[in-house]
Amino acid sequence: MIPGGQPNMQELLQQAQRMQQDLAAAQEELAEAEVEGTAGGGLVKATVTGAGELRALVIDPKAVDPEDTETLADLVVAAVHNANDAAQELQQAKLGPLAQGLGGMPGLPF
Repeated sequence: MIPGGQPNMQELLQQAQRMQQDLAAAQEELAEAEVEGTAGGGLVKATVTGAGELRALVIDPKAVDPEDTETLADLVVAAVHNANDAAQELQQAKLGPLAQGLGGMPGLPF
């Protein structure tokens, strides 16, 4: 801090650049991380990235009833939803602390 209470702009810029690099690294980590969601007691499993991209869907043959495709569709939706909830938790764990740090800097829109 410069006498008189004014922040040192060079320090603020360096801090912002470090936070931006940390944020980019966390986002890359999220894009590579995978989480799983299940439904129907494990009959349907969905795998998504930490960024929420669906990567895999596994359906146990016991879940397939040609007379009741609606239940299977509901299980798929539930599994994907469950996986996305896990991805959001992972995002919060990785990005939450960074967003809080950025929120404390004057002039940044967080």
